[in-house]
Amino acid sequence: MRVYIGTGGYSNDDWLGLLYPAGTRSTEYLGIYARHFDVVELNSSFYGIPGLKAFAGMAARSAGRVRFTVKLHQVFTHARTPQDSDFDQMLQSPEPLREAGLMGPYLAQFPYSFHRTPENRRYLGMLAERFAGHELAVEFRHGSWDRPEVRAGMAEYGLLWVSPDYPPVGGMPEPQLHVTGEVGYLRLHGRNGGTWWEGTSAAERHDYRYSRAELEGWADQVAAALDAGEAEELYILFENTTQGHALHNIPVLREALEARGVPVWHPDPDAPDPEGAGVDGHQASLF
Repeated sequence: MRVYIGTGGYSNDDWLGLLYPAGTRSTEYLGIYARHFDVVELNSSFYGIPGLKAFAGMAARSAGRVRFTVKLHQVFTHARTPQDSDFDQMLQSPEPLREAGLMGPYLAQFPYSFHRTPENRRYLGMLAERFAGHELAVEFRHGSWDRPEVRAGMAEYGLLWVSPDYPPVGGMPEPQLHVTGEVGYLRLHGRNGGTWWEGTSAAERHDYRYSRAELEGWADQVAAALDAGEAEELYILFENTTQGHALHNIPVLREALEARGVPVWHPDPDAPDPEGAGVDGHQASLF
């Protein structure tokens, strides 16, 4: 199993002084990020699908070091009114990532209001057909989808089940690693139950730092999946990027996985900088 570990997004200004040296321009973030992680979940595409030129720039700034998972635009998951032009743009724009060998799965993140109803099941089937030939990972936030028969159907249609770690507030899928194909996808949102429903922003909902014991629990599940030969690749994305929580959690998870015989990628401090990756040649010292 090849395990990729990274974060949901990389354009986090509150990482200045943590991952990014003070004074780093936002255009330099990705080059620095690429020195420390081997996958990033592109969340900006939820709000506006980048064009070919933008994706080509990402491939160049990452120096071929980072896989990208690409979140579907909200028209696919929240409005659920995509037009043919939306499908065309969503499928064609990341082509520079494919050409560079950096494209990971697409991510469809459905809201809690997306229950398991006949209408929504048909909609999901339509998405599977339109994205046939591409890896599409699906995250459900309503617990009605958390059933073995749903995962069996997803496996049949070539869809990837997203295993989520949510706060224990009830009504959502359980924190269990499930794999429905050759690729697994794990999203760690944090367990801040006090802000999950009441929070006014994603930053508040994801304001949580995992304990070592909590991360070792996930390491146990990943190691079990490896032993069972359940997947060839596993993407682990930390969404708790607020205040740099993810930056502190990832080294702990790497250590826990290696202790269980799961090989992981580590940053190479001696690797040459991608063009524009640093500020006056200096790198952050978090790792």
